Amino acid sequence: MSESVTKSSQNRVVVNTERCKGCRFCIEFCPQHLLYESDETNSRGYHIVQMTESEKCIGCDMCSMICPEFAIHVVKDNEESE
Repeated sequence: MSESVTKSSQNRVVVNTERCKGCRFCIEFCPQHLLYESDETNSRGYHIVQMTESEKCIGCDMCSMICPEFAIHVVKDNEESE
């Protein structure tokens, strides 16, 4: 499984790049406007989503909830220690 991981001080955004179809729903619904469609493509030719300014991520999980392909999720640091 190919993943793109962006870690902030509180949250880690994980994108399964092979599942991402570049639908841009996560980009549209991110309340902080931190996601963008990159020039990078996956093996199926879809442009994948990446994050900018990861330190501003509030960990709301909106990107994860809206993704029809279940390609993105947020792992909060406090969840890792449990």
